[in-house]
Amino acid sequence: MSGNHNNPSDQLNQGLVIFILLGFLTFVEYMIAIWNQNLLLLSVVATIKAGLVLYYYMHIYKLGNIDEGGSHHSLAWKTTTNRLGFWLFILSDAFLFAGLLTTRFNLLGLTRPHLDQQLGLIVTAVLLISSFFMNRAETQMKAGDTKGFALSTIITLVLGIGFVAGVVGVEWQEAPFGVADSAASGVFFMMTGMHAFHVLTGVIFLGIILRNGMKGVYSAENCWPVEAATVYWHFVDVVWIFFYPALYLIGIMA
Repeated sequence: MSGNHNNPSDQLNQGLVIFILLGFLTFVEYMIAIWNQNLLLLSVVATIKAGLVLYYYMHIYKLGNIDEGGSHHSLAWKTTTNRLGFWLFILSDAFLFAGLLTTRFNLLGLTRPHLDQQLGLIVTAVLLISSFFMNRAETQMKAGDTKGFALSTIITLVLGIGFVAGVVGVEWQEAPFGVADSAASGVFFMMTGMHAFHVLTGVIFLGIILRNGMKGVYSAENCWPVEAATVYWHFVDVVWIFFYPALYLIGIMA
Protein backbone atom coordinates (compact mmCIF):
# COMPACT_ATOMS: atom_id res chain seq x y z
CA MET A 1 0.00 0.00 0.00
CA SER A 2 2.53 2.60 1.02
CA GLY A 3 5.17 1.31 -1.35
CA ASN A 4 7.54 0.10 1.34
CA HIS A 5 9.22 -3.25 1.04
CA ASN A 6 9.92 -3.90 4.69
CA ASN A 7 8.07 -6.34 6.88
CA PRO A 8 6.13 -5.04 9.91
CA SER A 9 8.85 -6.10 12.35
CA ASP A 10 11.43 -4.05 10.45
CA GLN A 11 9.15 -1.01 10.46
CA LEU A 12 8.57 -1.30 14.20
CA ASN A 13 12.29 -1.57 14.84
CA GLN A 14 13.03 1.43 12.62
CA GLY A 15 10.39 3.46 14.43
CA LEU A 16 11.84 2.48 17.81
CA VAL A 17 15.40 3.43 16.81
CA ILE A 18 14.29 6.81 15.42
CA PHE A 19 12.18 7.47 18.53
CA ILE A 20 15.14 6.73 20.85
CA LEU A 21 17.43 8.98 18.81
CA LEU A 22 14.87 11.80 18.81
CA GLY A 23 14.44 11.50 22.55
CA PHE A 24 18.19 11.57 23.15
CA LEU A 25 18.68 14.57 20.85
CA THR A 26 15.85 16.45 22.58
CA PHE A 27 17.59 15.94 25.91
CA VAL A 28 20.88 17.11 24.35
CA GLU A 29 19.05 20.20 23.05
CA TYR A 30 17.71 20.96 26.49
CA MET A 31 21.12 20.59 28.14
CA ILE A 32 22.81 22.83 25.54
CA ALA A 33 20.23 25.53 26.25
CA ILE A 34 20.79 25.21 30.00
CA TRP A 35 24.58 25.21 29.80
CA ASN A 36 25.75 27.64 27.13
CA GLN A 37 22.92 28.78 24.80
CA ASN A 38 25.00 27.94 21.72
CA LEU A 39 22.78 28.86 18.77
CA LEU A 40 24.85 26.91 16.24
CA LEU A 41 24.70 23.69 18.26
CA LEU A 42 20.97 24.07 18.87
CA SER A 43 20.38 24.61 15.16
CA VAL A 44 22.48 21.57 14.26
CA VAL A 45 20.63 19.32 16.71
CA ALA A 46 17.22 20.52 15.48
CA THR A 47 18.28 19.91 11.87
CA ILE A 48 19.49 16.39 12.69
CA LYS A 49 16.18 15.63 14.41
CA ALA A 50 14.22 16.84 11.39
CA GLY A 51 16.51 14.82 9.12
CA LEU A 52 15.78 11.64 11.08
CA VAL A 53 12.05 12.07 10.63
CA LEU A 54 12.45 12.96 6.95
CA TYR A 55 14.59 9.85 6.49
CA TYR A 56 11.77 7.84 7.98
CA TYR A 57 9.31 9.49 5.60
CA MET A 58 11.43 8.85 2.52
CA HIS A 59 12.40 5.31 3.52
CA ILE A 60 8.98 4.09 4.54
CA TYR A 61 6.70 6.16 2.31
CA LYS A 62 7.93 5.76 -1.25
CA LEU A 63 5.70 7.52 -3.74
CA GLY A 64 6.74 5.36 -6.65
CA ASN A 65 5.34 5.52 -10.14
CA ILE A 66 1.75 4.97 -11.14
CA ASP A 67 1.37 1.91 -13.31
CA GLU A 68 0.50 3.39 -16.68
CA GLY A 69 -1.19 0.19 -17.70
CA GLY A 70 -3.44 0.15 -14.64
CA SER A 71 -7.02 1.35 -14.49
CA HIS A 72 -7.74 4.80 -13.14
CA HIS A 73 -10.40 3.14 -11.04
CA SER A 74 -8.01 0.65 -9.46
CA LEU A 75 -7.16 0.83 -5.77
CA ALA A 76 -3.43 1.15 -6.51
CA TRP A 77 -3.95 4.10 -8.86
CA LYS A 78 -6.32 5.90 -6.46
CA THR A 79 -3.98 5.35 -3.52
CA THR A 80 -0.95 6.69 -5.37
CA THR A 81 -2.75 9.81 -6.59
CA ASN A 82 -4.21 10.38 -3.12
CA ARG A 83 -0.75 10.03 -1.63
CA LEU A 84 0.72 12.56 -4.06
CA GLY A 85 -2.09 15.02 -3.36
CA PHE A 86 -1.72 14.63 0.38
CA TRP A 87 2.01 15.26 0.26
CA LEU A 88 1.36 18.44 -1.73
CA PHE A 89 -1.00 19.53 1.07
CA ILE A 90 1.69 18.79 3.65
CA LEU A 91 4.19 20.83 1.61
CA SER A 92 1.82 23.82 1.39
CA ASP A 93 1.12 23.64 5.12
CA ALA A 94 4.86 23.55 5.79
CA PHE A 95 5.16 27.01 4.21
CA LEU A 96 2.73 28.36 6.81
CA PHE A 97 4.84 27.09 9.68
CA ALA A 98 8.05 28.22 7.96
CA GLY A 99 6.55 31.71 7.77
CA LEU A 100 5.76 31.67 11.49
CA LEU A 101 9.28 30.49 12.29
CA THR A 102 10.77 33.24 10.12
CA THR A 103 8.55 35.82 11.84
CA ARG A 104 9.80 34.65 15.21
CA PHE A 105 13.44 35.34 14.35
CA ASN A 106 12.70 38.57 12.48
CA LEU A 107 10.80 40.04 15.44
CA LEU A 108 12.69 38.57 18.37
CA GLY A 109 16.19 37.92 17.03
CA LEU A 110 18.20 36.09 19.67
CA THR A 111 15.77 36.75 22.50
CA ARG A 112 12.95 34.43 23.52
CA PRO A 113 9.80 34.55 25.67
CA HIS A 114 10.03 33.81 29.39
CA LEU A 115 8.58 30.29 29.43
CA ASP A 116 8.62 27.24 31.68
CA GLN A 117 11.59 25.16 30.47
CA GLN A 118 10.50 22.01 32.27
CA LEU A 119 6.99 22.17 30.84
CA GLY A 120 8.39 22.71 27.36
CA LEU A 121 10.53 19.60 27.71
CA ILE A 122 7.57 17.57 29.03
CA VAL A 123 5.16 18.48 26.21
CA THR A 124 7.90 17.84 23.66
CA ALA A 125 8.52 14.38 25.12
CA VAL A 126 4.76 13.69 25.06
CA LEU A 127 4.56 14.56 21.36
CA LEU A 128 7.62 12.45 20.47
CA ILE A 129 6.18 9.46 22.32
CA SER A 130 2.85 9.93 20.54
CA SER A 131 4.60 9.74 17.15
CA PHE A 132 6.23 6.49 18.21
CA PHE A 133 2.84 4.95 18.98
CA MET A 134 1.36 6.33 15.76
CA ASN A 135 4.11 4.54 13.86
CA ARG A 136 3.17 1.35 15.68
CA ALA A 137 -0.53 1.85 14.91
CA GLU A 138 0.08 2.09 11.17
CA THR A 139 2.47 -0.85 11.14
CA GLN A 140 0.06 -3.00 13.13
CA MET A 141 -2.82 -2.24 10.77
CA LYS A 142 -0.65 -3.18 7.79
CA ALA A 143 0.13 -6.44 9.56
CA GLY A 144 -3.56 -7.11 10.10
CA ASP A 145 -3.38 -6.58 13.88
CA THR A 146 -6.59 -4.61 14.45
CA LYS A 147 -6.44 -4.80 18.26
CA GLY A 148 -2.85 -3.58 18.32
CA PHE A 149 -3.78 -0.78 15.91
CA ALA A 150 -6.66 0.29 18.15
CA LEU A 151 -4.54 0.32 21.32
CA SER A 152 -1.66 2.26 19.73
CA THR A 153 -4.08 4.76 18.17
CA ILE A 154 -5.84 5.33 21.50
CA ILE A 155 -2.49 5.95 23.20
CA THR A 156 -1.51 8.39 20.45
CA LEU A 157 -4.85 10.16 20.74
CA VAL A 158 -4.56 10.51 24.53
CA LEU A 159 -1.01 11.82 24.28
CA GLY A 160 -2.10 14.31 21.63
CA ILE A 161 -4.81 15.62 23.93
CA GLY A 162 -2.21 15.77 26.71
CA PHE A 163 0.07 17.88 24.52
CA VAL A 164 -2.71 20.36 23.72
CA ALA A 165 -3.70 20.49 27.40
CA GLY A 166 -0.08 21.15 28.39
CA VAL A 167 0.38 23.99 25.91
CA VAL A 168 -3.05 25.64 25.92
CA GLY A 169 -4.32 24.61 29.35
CA VAL A 170 -1.12 25.11 31.32
CA GLU A 171 1.51 27.11 29.43
CA TRP A 172 -0.96 29.70 28.15
CA GLN A 173 -2.35 30.19 31.64
CA GLU A 174 1.07 30.44 33.30
CA ALA A 175 2.69 32.69 30.68
CA PRO A 176 3.66 36.01 32.32
CA PHE A 177 2.25 38.01 29.41
CA GLY A 178 -0.93 38.48 27.41
CA VAL A 179 -1.55 38.03 23.70
CA ALA A 180 -1.06 41.72 22.83
CA ASP A 181 1.60 42.67 25.39
CA SER A 182 4.61 42.53 23.06
CA ALA A 183 6.04 41.06 19.87
CA ALA A 184 7.35 38.11 21.88
CA SER A 185 3.94 37.34 23.35
CA GLY A 186 2.21 37.67 19.99
CA VAL A 187 4.70 35.33 18.33
CA PHE A 188 4.38 32.81 21.15
CA PHE A 189 0.59 32.63 21.06
CA MET A 190 0.46 32.52 17.27
CA MET A 191 3.05 29.75 16.93
CA THR A 192 1.75 27.58 19.74
CA GLY A 193 -1.89 28.28 18.88
CA MET A 194 -1.52 27.33 15.23
CA HIS A 195 0.42 24.22 16.14
CA ALA A 196 -2.07 23.20 18.84
CA PHE A 197 -4.87 23.64 16.29
CA HIS A 198 -3.09 21.22 13.95
CA VAL A 199 -2.59 18.72 16.76
CA LEU A 200 -6.27 19.00 17.67
CA THR A 201 -7.16 18.42 14.01
CA GLY A 202 -4.93 15.35 14.11
CA VAL A 203 -6.75 14.09 17.21
CA ILE A 204 -10.05 14.31 15.31
CA PHE A 205 -8.43 12.51 12.37
CA LEU A 206 -7.27 9.76 14.74
CA GLY A 207 -10.75 9.44 16.21
CA ILE A 208 -12.16 8.84 12.73
CA ILE A 209 -9.65 6.19 11.71
CA LEU A 210 -9.98 4.49 15.11
CA ARG A 211 -13.73 4.21 14.67
CA ASN A 212 -13.41 2.96 11.09
CA GLY A 213 -10.62 0.56 12.01
CA MET A 214 -12.72 -0.99 14.75
CA LYS A 215 -15.57 -1.40 12.26
CA GLY A 216 -13.30 -3.35 9.91
CA VAL A 217 -13.21 -0.67 7.22
CA TYR A 218 -9.45 -1.06 6.75
CA SER A 219 -7.30 -4.06 5.98
CA ALA A 220 -3.62 -4.81 5.52
CA GLU A 221 -4.04 -4.14 1.79
CA ASN A 222 -6.35 -1.14 2.06
CA CYS A 223 -5.42 1.30 4.82
CA TRP A 224 -4.52 4.54 3.03
CA PRO A 225 -6.45 6.70 5.58
CA VAL A 226 -4.31 5.22 8.37
CA GLU A 227 -1.17 6.07 6.42
CA ALA A 228 -2.45 9.61 5.82
CA ALA A 229 -3.19 10.09 9.52
CA THR A 230 0.30 8.83 10.37
CA VAL A 231 1.99 11.20 7.92
CA TYR A 232 -0.05 14.12 9.25
CA TRP A 233 0.81 13.24 12.86
CA HIS A 234 4.51 12.96 12.09
CA PHE A 235 4.30 16.27 10.25
CA VAL A 236 3.06 18.17 13.32
CA ASP A 237 5.83 16.43 15.26
CA VAL A 238 8.44 17.71 12.78
CA VAL A 239 7.04 21.24 13.08
CA TRP A 240 7.37 21.11 16.87
CA ILE A 241 10.94 19.86 16.50
CA PHE A 242 11.72 23.36 15.18
CA PHE A 243 9.22 25.31 17.27
CA TYR A 244 10.43 23.87 20.58
CA PRO A 245 14.01 25.20 20.42
CA ALA A 246 12.87 28.43 18.74
CA LEU A 247 10.47 29.23 21.59
CA TYR A 248 12.03 27.58 24.62
CA LEU A 249 15.77 27.21 24.05
CA ILE A 250 17.32 29.66 21.59
CA GLY A 251 18.35 33.11 22.79
CA ILE A 252 18.23 35.13 25.99
CA MET A 253 14.87 35.45 27.72
CA ALA A 254 13.24 38.78 26.86
